[in-house]
Amino acid sequence: MTSPALDKDGFLINLDDWNEGVAQALAASENIELTDAHWEIINLLRHFYEEFELSPAMRPLSRYIRERLGADKASSIYLMTLFPGSPAKLAAKIAGLPRPENCL
Repeated sequence: MTSPALDKDGFLINLDDWNEGVAQALAASENIELTDAHWEIINLLRHFYEEFELSPAMRPLSRYIRERLGADKASSIYLMTLFPGSPAKLAAKIAGLPRPENCL
């Protein structure tokens, strides 16, 4: 199996190339081993993208998580433990979505 094409920042070029194996490979490249907690956020992020056709920046992502999973999982501290650095950007990358706007 060949690896899917990535842009210079490691995001998928073709979003249809995404699957769980690709997610695990993208996560491994960031030194992250995916747990159920990661998958919960990844799946929610993919649902957000299907609904709004964009990758959310941190604030809209937190609001979306709070509405669906509760305030404790929407906290930036919780998200930073799962996706260190820039949670919205890193989670979008692993979820096979485009880079969120306004994420450095």
